[in-house]
Amino acid sequence: MDILLGLLTLPLYVLVLWPLVVASRRVLGVRIGAVRALCAAGFGWLVAGGIAQAFPLSLLHNGGAALGLLIPLAGSAFLATLIFLFVAEMAVPAGGGFGRLRSVRTRISRARRYSQITRIAIKHGLGRYLAGRREPGLAPGRHAKLARSLRRALEEGGVTFVKLGQLLSTRADLLPPVFVEELGKLQDQVAPARTDAVWAVLTEELGGSPDDVFAEFDPEPLAAASVAQVYRARLRGGEDVVVKVQRPGVREQAERDVDIVRRVAAALEDRTDWARSLGVAELADGFAAALAEELDFTIEARNIAAVAATSCPDVALPIVHKALSTERVLVMSKLDGKPLETAPKADRKRLARSLLRCLLDQVMVGGVFHADPHPGNLMLLADGRLGLLDFGSVGRLDAGLRGGLQNLVLALDRGDPAALRDGLLEIVDRTGDIDEQRLERALGALVARHFGPGRTPDLDLFTGLFRVVADFRLSVPPPVAAVFRALATVEGTLAALDPGFDVVAESRAFAVERVGAGLRPDSLRRTATTELMALLPVLRRIPRRVDRIGAALEEGRLSVNVRLFSDERDRDVVTGLVHEVLLAFVGAATGLMAVLLLSGSGGPRILPELTLHQVFGYNLLVISALVGLRLLFVVFRRSGRRSAR
Repeated sequence: MDILLGLLTLPLYVLVLWPLVVASRRVLGVRIGAVRALCAAGFGWLVAGGIAQAFPLSLLHNGGAALGLLIPLAGSAFLATLIFLFVAEMAVPAGGGFGRLRSVRTRISRARRYSQITRIAIKHGLGRYLAGRREPGLAPGRHAKLARSLRRALEEGGVTFVKLGQLLSTRADLLPPVFVEELGKLQDQVAPARTDAVWAVLTEELGGSPDDVFAEFDPEPLAAASVAQVYRARLRGGEDVVVKVQRPGVREQAERDVDIVRRVAAALEDRTDWARSLGVAELADGFAAALAEELDFTIEARNIAAVAATSCPDVALPIVHKALSTERVLVMSKLDGKPLETAPKADRKRLARSLLRCLLDQVMVGGVFHADPHPGNLMLLADGRLGLLDFGSVGRLDAGLRGGLQNLVLALDRGDPAALRDGLLEIVDRTGDIDEQRLERALGALVARHFGPGRTPDLDLFTGLFRVVADFRLSVPPPVAAVFRALATVEGTLAALDPGFDVVAESRAFAVERVGAGLRPDSLRRTATTELMALLPVLRRIPRRVDRIGAALEEGRLSVNVRLFSDERDRDVVTGLVHEVLLAFVGAATGLMAVLLLSGSGGPRILPELTLHQVFGYNLLVISALVGLRLLFVVFRRSGRRSAR
């Protein structure tokens, strides 16, 4: 009976609490869930009831006194409601309501992973750096020890942190050479996953057992890495293929670890100057985007098609069977070949030249390139060509960056410091004011050191270029960093293939032959004709526009319309700031008035211990507290959203 009575009276309670719910939403100016708002309103009325019981009954039976205390009591209920909402927002941020409580298991898992990563960092002596502290003035030997500790910690951290280390090994513009060299040793070769788990992934993605989909399927993997495993198979039509299968659970682990990497990067950037100078938050975002692409095999399939469209005929690429490929399974034609080290000595120089020219053609001309051309991703085919594998890491350059790289290469070939400065500034992001004259002198010294009489430039030229970039705090965008990574990787591959191969000389020859071809008279004539044809419509409109401007000027009708804050986002920011300033002013004013009224003893007396001025003071004090709490709530909500991003 009591339960039934409670259910019948529940709508009445909601009806009584709802005005307070509506008022709290309006005052805070943010969206609040109904359940949370009702709980807060109930808490507010309970607090108001407790305060009312503290007053003498004679005071409450006095009509004038009761009316005077109505606003403080209602205000106390309102204030308690807002405090409840503020504390609830700090404990469980809004946006998912009680749905966030359902993610407790995810939070616990992330906390456990945090603890594991912290233990790994402390074990390898990196605890102080994880906390945002940096040891100044490290000796070169200490640098090498720290680099080794970092590599071992990343290896122990698992797939995501190995990938992060591999990315950092490509940023010679950010890290000292000893770190780049040490992190370049990171390998993601791991023990194969259980066959039954891989079989479950294949069955789920292909809609049937591998024995039903393929004519043959070898359960022994050809290769096993941290993200995927590769198997031999044969289609029903008789074609030999390779099947790349994502390791079970790797996506969930990567997403959790990427979230941790982003949070740690944001915390470091907030706490330390060195993290802000390196742009670790932006680096973490770029890493997250690259890893997300690597975990989606449909993107890899598109990468193969894009690289194939710009690749040279001396390098073969696999063909993707799209009907059998999904986000976690990639089926490709099998390239029959041998490891690169089995190539005959007589063919090695030709193969090295083909590989370098193919990569440079992808970078400089096509704009889509294989970003990880290490020996494990290459093989020697039976017809004498090279086969290129694994397109999970592919770089893309827009026309502006390609043009800047072309100008940079041509300037290096000519040894022109001014042109080298202009080409460099085309491919980097400026983080502040740059002394271009000093930059030109530094590049001139670099050119003199490597292109002087009797000198043959080598790969130290690029090391010196990275040092100049770091000294002038130039920020290399991720696409250009991917180019440097690919060139550094292919240099190691070429050294293993043909130790005497001159990478710099061959690159200069390519630049003169392919990039410089655009500067020949016939190419310049075609380019000028194309640009002129595109400019003709604009030239035809110029006389009419000049005539209109002259007529308006003669008649005094010429005017310039400048619209400040035309962007709605700018207006919203300014409006929000004005509102917050006004609220702060109102809160401060009412608070000051409340203090003055409460500290005085003037005014008509309602009770021996209570004057009318004091009643007004209590009311104003409640209003001031409400305004201040609204400001705190808005600021906290905004900072919470910023940290979540």
